[in-house]
Amino acid sequence: MSVLIFLDHADGHFKKTTFEALSYGAALAKQLGVTADGVLLGTVTEDIASLGKYGIQQVHQVNQESLNALDTQVYIRILADIAASTKATVIVFSHNSSAKAIAPGLSARMKAGLVTGVIALPETSSGFSVKKNVFSGKASANVSIKTPVKIITINPNAYHIVSGEGSAKLVQVSINTDASKIKLKSASKASGEIPLTEAEIVVSGGRGMKGPENWGPIEELAKLLNAATACSRPVADSGWRPHAEHVGQTGIAIAPNLYIAIGISGAIQHLAGVNRSKVIVVINKDPEAPFFKSADYGIAGDAFEVLPKLIQAVKKLKGVA
Repeated sequence: MSVLIFLDHADGHFKKTTFEALSYGAALAKQLGVTADGVLLGTVTEDIASLGKYGIQQVHQVNQESLNALDTQVYIRILADIAASTKATVIVFSHNSSAKAIAPGLSARMKAGLVTGVIALPETSSGFSVKKNVFSGKASANVSIKTPVKIITINPNAYHIVSGEGSAKLVQVSINTDASKIKLKSASKASGEIPLTEAEIVVSGGRGMKGPENWGPIEELAKLLNAATACSRPVADSGWRPHAEHVGQTGIAIAPNLYIAIGISGAIQHLAGVNRSKVIVVINKDPEAPFFKSADYGIAGDAFEVLPKLIQAVKKLKGVA
C-alpha cells in the first residue's frame, strides 16, 4: 500500500507546491505506516531521483512529452491505472488549477472520496478525517472520508516543505495512452519572475494608489522583498495592472506567508481571495477601512508617505544603498 503524490510541473521544472505536497504525502505515509511514492506524467529537466530527500521512495514516470500538456481525460485514465497498480490508499495533489481539473474526475472514476483545500494532516486514530477551510476561510471543518481510496488536495503554504537526505528510485511506466484530443495552439504567460500562486510574499495595491503611474514604489518594495506584485479588481478592471495580478474571490486566490495590502479598502470579495495569508499587513489612510479588521498589522497613513519610509527601512535592513 502507498500514498501516491502527484508531481505537478511546468516548463520542465517542478512547481513549489509540488514540494509541499511531497512533504505532506511523506508525513502522511509515515503516519499510516505505508510507502510514499510520486507519480510524474511527462518530462522534466530536473533530477527526479533527488526528490527522495522529501521522503518518498519511488517516482513512477510515464515519460512522454505529449503529457506535458494537460489533457484531463488522459491524465485521469493514467493516474487511475498507476494508483491501482501501486495499491494507493491516498492520492495527494496540490490544490491548484491542475488538481481542480483532474481530482474530481479521478474521484468519480475510482469511486474515491475527495476533499479539496486541506490545511493539515488528517486525524487517523479513529477513521480518516481532514481539516479544511469553509465559508471563504471564515471557519474550518473536519471532513471524514470513508472510501477505501481517498483523494485530497493541499492548500498552498498550508504545509511546510521538509527536506533531508535520500534518493528516490525511478520507475518507468509503460502505458498505452489514447491520442490527446487537445491541441495547444498558443500560450500567453503572465509576466513577472515569481508566480502569484507560489509567492512567499505578495505586495498588492488598490485604488488608493490613484493611478498606474504611481506603481513604482510597490514594484520597488516587491523587488526588495523578493515578492510578487498583485492588485485589487478595480485596479485590473481600470487597466492599471494586468488581470493576471488580480487577487480576490473573482481573481486568483493566494496564501502567501506575508500579504501587504496598500491602498485597498478590503471588500469581502477581496478578502475571500487573500484571507489564507499567514500574516496580513494593511496600509490605508482611512482608519475605518474594513481591511484593518482582518489585518495582523496595520498602518493608518497615506501610502505615498508610508511607502518611501518602508522602502528605506527595508533597504537599511538588507544593507542596500
